[in-house]
Amino acid sequence: MNKISSSIIIGVAIIITAWILGKSFQNRNKNLDSITVIGLGTKDFVSDEILWSGSFTTTSFDIKTAYNKIVSDQKIVSDFFLGKGFKSNEFSFGAVNFQKKFREVRSEGIDNQTRYEQLFDGYQATQTISFSAKKNSDLMQRIESVSSKTSELVNSGIELSSNTIQYTFSDLPSLKQSLIEKATKDANERATKIVKTADGDLGKLKRASMGVFQITGQGSTEDDSYGGINDTYSKNKTARITVRLEYELD
Repeated sequence: MNKISSSIIIGVAIIITAWILGKSFQNRNKNLDSITVIGLGTKDFVSDEILWSGSFTTTSFDIKTAYNKIVSDQKIVSDFFLGKGFKSNEFSFGAVNFQKKFREVRSEGIDNQTRYEQLFDGYQATQTISFSAKKNSDLMQRIESVSSKTSELVNSGIELSSNTIQYTFSDLPSLKQSLIEKATKDANERATKIVKTADGDLGKLKRASMGVFQITGQGSTEDDSYGGINDTYSKNKTARITVRLEYELD
């Protein structure tokens, strides 16, 4: 009786094993009967948004004096840009920021030990000025032009520290959508040509996935980044995206 039971168990195990192996072989062949292609969508474009800012500072041991000086400097800076043809609503000033400054003093004690002491060195007042434009090529050009002329303020006793101009694009969602369509079409055409050359037939789409959206300066040789690239320093840019498609083969 035990021998019969053992034989039944062994027989069932063999059947199950054969079924699993058969499924594995079937799935393997199914995977072989497919093709995966990658399509690329690219587009060159010109930024239509610009942001540029700078800052100027003054220092005094009295906080009120520092504030009054920065207000006076603000008037000089404002008049400078108004004199360059800007309107008062085309730039803005940020809030005045105050920071305590300290200097380190070194001294030698009677025990020949070197000591360092932090001494108060006044209040530093800082103010920023910002320019921005969106879909306004004339204002963009004027901002670009004046950003290189701020050294003229030195004649008025003001040193304006200029930040790098940032360029962006106002309609990224639409741009991205058009690139996805181009990349998908490119992948489909690649798959069709490959299968046609091999005298086969392209079947149904099994899977589709999208790569990382990248924006670089035109002519850049920068490698693709896993997290994506979003260049803000180039006015002329190139956007690219990849799409991976997997088709069945008939």
